Amino acid sequence: MGELKQQVRCMETIWILGDQLTLRHPAFARLTPHNAVVLLIESEAHARRTRYHKQKLVFLFSAMRHYAAELRTMGWHVDYRPEQPDFETGLATHVRQYRPLHIWLMEPTEYGVEVQLRRAATAQQVALHVLPTVMFLSDRQEFADRARGKKTLVMEHFYRQMRRQTGLLVEPDGTPTGGAWNYDHDNRAVPPRGHQFPRLPSYRPDPVTREVMTWVKRAFPDGYGNIEPFHWAVTRADAEAFYRDFLDHRLDLFGPYEDAMVAGQPALYHSLASPYVNVGLLDPLDAAQQAERRYREGRARLNSVEGVIRQFIGWREFIYQMYWLRMPELAEANFFGAERPLPHYYWDAQTNMRCLRETVTQLIQTGHTHHIQRLMVLGNFALLAGIRPQAVNEWFWLAYVDAYAWVTTPNVLGMSLYADGGFLATKPYAASAAYINRMSDYCTGCAYNPKQRHGEGACPFNSLYWDFLNRHRSKLFLNWRMRTIYAAWDSMPAGERVATLNWATKVLERLEDL
Repeated sequence: MGELKQQVRCMETIWILGDQLTLRHPAFARLTPHNAVVLLIESEAHARRTRYHKQKLVFLFSAMRHYAAELRTMGWHVDYRPEQPDFETGLATHVRQYRPLHIWLMEPTEYGVEVQLRRAATAQQVALHVLPTVMFLSDRQEFADRARGKKTLVMEHFYRQMRRQTGLLVEPDGTPTGGAWNYDHDNRAVPPRGHQFPRLPSYRPDPVTREVMTWVKRAFPDGYGNIEPFHWAVTRADAEAFYRDFLDHRLDLFGPYEDAMVAGQPALYHSLASPYVNVGLLDPLDAAQQAERRYREGRARLNSVEGVIRQFIGWREFIYQMYWLRMPELAEANFFGAERPLPHYYWDAQTNMRCLRETVTQLIQTGHTHHIQRLMVLGNFALLAGIRPQAVNEWFWLAYVDAYAWVTTPNVLGMSLYADGGFLATKPYAASAAYINRMSDYCTGCAYNPKQRHGEGACPFNSLYWDFLNRHRSKLFLNWRMRTIYAAWDSMPAGERVATLNWATKVLERLEDL
C-alpha cells in the first residue's frame, strides 16, 4: 500500500477548468492514466465574482462532476475538489497529497486567468505548462497577424476563410455550396399566428445535480434568476442527444425564423447548443459537420444549415479572436461616454415595455434567450438609453448560462453597444420599435404604441432611437451606412423633431418607471 501511495505521488497533474470539459484535452495526448492524475477544482471565489445566474452555477458545477465521473470510467484517476474556497486552496491541498512533478493546463479562455493560475502554481513550487486550446478552430497568432494595421475587421471575410479551412459547404472546385457564402437575407421571416413549435427535450436533475442545487441555494443565495425548474443537460451523452433533437426537429426551420421573437417561446427553432459547446460537452466542428450532413441528405434547407455553420465556425470563432486581440482595453471601451446605471427591470422584469418584460422574464426562468432578443431588445435599449457599457457587459456575463468573458465582452461592447467605436461592427445596432414590431408579437397588448414617437403611450424605443442618433451625430454622420437614416431624420418637420427630442428627455428622466 505504501509503495502504491508513493507511486501516485510521482505523477503529473492535468488541471482542467470548468469550461474545458472536452475529451480532446491536449494533455490527454501527452500523458496517460498510468502517469497522470486529473485535477478539477470548484472555486467559490471564482463563482462569487458577480451574481451569476443560479442555473449557470448549477449547470457548470454539475457538468464538472459528471465529467469527472466520465473520466473515471475511462480509467483516469481524478482528484475532484468540491466546494473549495478558491483555486489556491484546492491546488495547495492537491499538491500536498500528490506532489506532482508538473502541472499541465490548457490555456484558459478568459483574460487574466492564466496569470492567476501560474501564480498559484508558483506558490506551490510546481511548474505549470500551458498547452494550446482545442476549444476553437482558429489560431490566435494568425488572426492577430491578419488584423495588424487594420482599423476594422469584417466577420464575413473571416467566415469565408473558416469555410475554406474546414471544407464545410464548399464544393470540390472551392466555390460555396449553392453559389453564395451567406444566406442571412433568407432568414428574416416571422412565424404565422398560431404556429406550433416543436417541444424542447428537458432533463430531470439527477442526484448529482440535486446535490449541486442544494449547495448553490445555500452558498449563492443572491444569485440571479430562478434555480428551478432546471432542465439543462449536464452530461456529454445528454448534450449530444439534445443537439440531435435539434437536427431532427428544429434545424430545417431554424433559418427562416432565426430572427423572430415570439412571446412564451424560449427556443423557437434555435439549437440552444451554445452552453454545451462553450464548456466542451459538444465539439463545434462535429456539430457543424452533422448539420451539413443533414443538408447533403436532403433533410434540411441550405439557408438553415448555412446559418448554423456560420454560428459555430464563423461568429463564435470571430468573437473569441476579437476578445483576445483587443483585451484588455476592450473591457473599458465607452465610445459614446454612456454613464447611466442599468435599470432595475434588467433584474426583475418589472416594466410596462412588453418586449423587455418577456425577454427578461424568460432569462430569469431559464438563463437563456436567443441572439436577437439579446441584440435588438436588451442591447438595443441599453444603447439607446445610454447605459454604461461595463454595467451592461457584467449583467450579460452573469445572467446567461452560456456567457463567459470572451463571449460577452466583444458581443456587448463591440456589437451591441458600439463601445469600441466600430472596430467590430460597421454601424451601431440601433433600432426603433418598428423593428421589434416587425420581428415579434411583443408589441401586441403592450402598454406602449410602437407607431407613436412622442406623448403619453409612445413606445420609449422610438424617441430614444432618434435622440440617440441626434446626440451622437458628430460621431456617426460620416458613417456611410448611417447616411440614409440621418437623411430621414433631417427630412422630418422641425416641430416633429423637437417634440421627439423633448419626449426622449422625459423618457430618460423616468427611465426607472417605464
